[in-house]
Amino acid sequence: MASTETTGAQGAVPLRKAPTGDADVKDVHDMSGLEAGLDALETVTVGRTPVGQVLLKRVLPPVTAIVVVLAVWQIAVSAGFSDPTKLPSPHAVWQELADRWNAGDLFSIIWTSVQRGLLGFLAALAIGTPLGLVVARVPFVRAAIGPILSGLQSLPSVAWVPAAVIWLGIEDSAMYAVILLGAVPSIANGLVSGIDQVPPLYLRAGRVIGATGLRGAWHILLPAALPGYVAGLKQGWAFSWRSLMAAELIASSPDLGVGLGRYLENMREGSDMAGVFLGILLILFVGIAIDQIFFSPLERWVLRSRGLNSRSQ
Repeated sequence: MASTETTGAQGAVPLRKAPTGDADVKDVHDMSGLEAGLDALETVTVGRTPVGQVLLKRVLPPVTAIVVVLAVWQIAVSAGFSDPTKLPSPHAVWQELADRWNAGDLFSIIWTSVQRGLLGFLAALAIGTPLGLVVARVPFVRAAIGPILSGLQSLPSVAWVPAAVIWLGIEDSAMYAVILLGAVPSIANGLVSGIDQVPPLYLRAGRVIGATGLRGAWHILLPAALPGYVAGLKQGWAFSWRSLMAAELIASSPDLGVGLGRYLENMREGSDMAGVFLGILLILFVGIAIDQIFFSPLERWVLRSRGLNSRSQ
């Protein structure tokens, strides 16, 4: 039979007609192809990126940029465009790096600042995350301190150094206070921005399944706001590092040790331009290294998890 029927209390209900003709078979094939195409669009192909492609896309561009900068720098020095006491040669900076290595204090200088920066950033993370969540979800709190957070984010961190030194003395606690005042507003505002972009449908769906209060914040809000939150974390680290360098440049005490900021200031006081350039380059190197090791992989993972970026990129 071309079709079948079922009879119940409500009468005959026609069932779906079985495909018998060429047109019906073609429709079924078209639907199957459409479903296969949609499945293919939703499928994320994960494969190992060839080493050559990684070198070409990720290693070669920064190496080329570094070579070009060094070449232009050396040409400017060789051509006498600037006084050598103001613009040292790349070789002079390299010699200063070798001297610090031979003296055995290079890693000590770097680690002093990196340790402070990471500890201060983790403290800012622990404070800024719940603060941003409360500001985003409680209208009264948002109206009260939301503009203050935005103002603190635009305030230069170096402005807090004199006050922190007076309040806490020339100690590590003053350094951490400056880091917190610089990083917490950025982390909190990043989370607020991410939560503001969460579709209300997600929150209603969470309430339906019982994800309210802290459970809703943990399972619904934070995952949905992750892109904005990660952007706030990156900016928070940048503010942490800049705040720390400002504090180390200004505050000086034997109890604080010698970090990158203090090393830079010591070289400035001794009019050692090779040391000044080395300090600048080391500060830049640490900032880039932390970003590439921690935040860039995290950002790529967030984008890939939302289908916004491929593994090969």
